[in-house]
Amino acid sequence: MANTISTAFTKQYERDVHIDFQRVGSKLISATRSRTNVKGSSTNFRRVGKGTAGTKGRNGLVPVMNPDHSMIECVLTDHYAGEFIDDLDEEKLQEQEDERQIMVRTGSNALGRKQDEIIILKLDATTNYAGNDGSDGLTKAKALAAIQALNGADVPDDGQRFAAVGEKQWTDLYNIQEFADADYVGDDLPFKATGDMRFWLGVWWMRHTGLTLMSGSKRRCHMWHKTAVGTASGKGVKTDISWENTRSAHFVNNRMSQGACVIDATGVVSMRCLES
Repeated sequence: MANTISTAFTKQYERDVHIDFQRVGSKLISATRSRTNVKGSSTNFRRVGKGTAGTKGRNGLVPVMNPDHSMIECVLTDHYAGEFIDDLDEEKLQEQEDERQIMVRTGSNALGRKQDEIIILKLDATTNYAGNDGSDGLTKAKALAAIQALNGADVPDDGQRFAAVGEKQWTDLYNIQEFADADYVGDDLPFKATGDMRFWLGVWWMRHTGLTLMSGSKRRCHMWHKTAVGTASGKGVKTDISWENTRSAHFVNNRMSQGACVIDATGVVSMRCLES
């Protein structure tokens, strides 16, 4: 196989891995305030605090709000997902599915899981807890407590609230009639056909297998507003394929520069749930 063959499919591979990364690999990135094409090793998300309105007398000065202004830094880290494809193995597999396409899905899913892992680590840092310390599962009372915490912090109830729960907690939710019954949540909502997302109580609930398990028995689930969590990336997923002569194989190297941060801590609430 010619050493220059990689130039023929690098662009196709790079496009495919980016599509798979966005659509399949990451579940959480679309539920955040996202920034792309970041130059450098970090970027900043601007946060503006609440303003306060006041009165004024006739011919008096208009009161100023003086809201708090701050910049939240989001540090990017580099991550790689590579694989060797043996030259003779490709020859043997030429009548079957293209090995490079298999590596598209494998690599992009690995990058997507890594991006979600980065986001989850930031969500885990919250100290805003709803319900008890994890002595029971995800109950209706615990879900309502998380929503109450967001409401109490004046977090907008505008259809951009999200909650990520584990598989056990997803089952707990289906034991709540209001969550399971279409009479409460409707039957014509976007994403619902996938089975991975459901709109209930003004929150997009999704199941996720990568949430942190504490002490082997308590799953950390989270509820947040989209604008409270930021994600940033460099030029997106990059890929190159090179010929490694000493291995007689092509090396598929896809990588990304990604980061996440909590922009507004009041917009994130953690629900600790018993796993067993």
